[in-house]
Amino acid sequence: MSAHPILRPTLAERRKQETRMDIARTAARLFAEHGTAAVTAEQIASESGVALRTFYRYARTKEESVEPMLAAGAQRWLADIAAGPHRLPTPTEFEAAAVRSLTLGDSPEDLEITRGLLQAMETDPALRAIWHRTNLEAEYELHRILSSLAGAQADPIRLRLTAAVAAGAIRVALEIWAAEGGSAEGEGSPVDLVERCMRRLHVSD
Repeated sequence: MSAHPILRPTLAERRKQETRMDIARTAARLFAEHGTAAVTAEQIASESGVALRTFYRYARTKEESVEPMLAAGAQRWLADIAAGPHRLPTPTEFEAAAVRSLTLGDSPEDLEITRGLLQAMETDPALRAIWHRTNLEAEYELHRILSSLAGAQADPIRLRLTAAVAAGAIRVALEIWAAEGGSAEGEGSPVDLVERCMRRLHVSD
């Protein structure tokens, strides 16, 4: 029996993804350092090494440009769950996938940029809206994955609640980490807080 081919992004697609992430990282750093009001789209484009019209091909607003950076961890987590056993994950598997997505993901520098961005959101409604939209989209995608894994006989309410609780646990953990100035590793780190939040909520039976 022949295996299905793995579709890999083309070189052009990879370059677009890299450019989009470079813009996101630059915007996040500038927002964290100066606040959104003091940063312009022109400044983000210039420091990212792209033309302004290129910037607007990737983001409609300066705030929206940070979305790829905010979504990267969730995308790793969702891909990990989707690639696991063809059944609903156990609480331990949910937790392990979340820890892997954090452990194998952002560099220490990116974590600090993310912390500053999350702190800046406290006084910036536009940035906060991007953060909540990113998390809601992750919740919807997790619900879709869980529905596929569970099959037609699964309780739809349980699936919705599981997706909401799991996604919410990670969001809350990262917000607490940013607000309390936790470390990058060990106690108070994103990994530590995600583990604690998910264990307390028991995201699955």
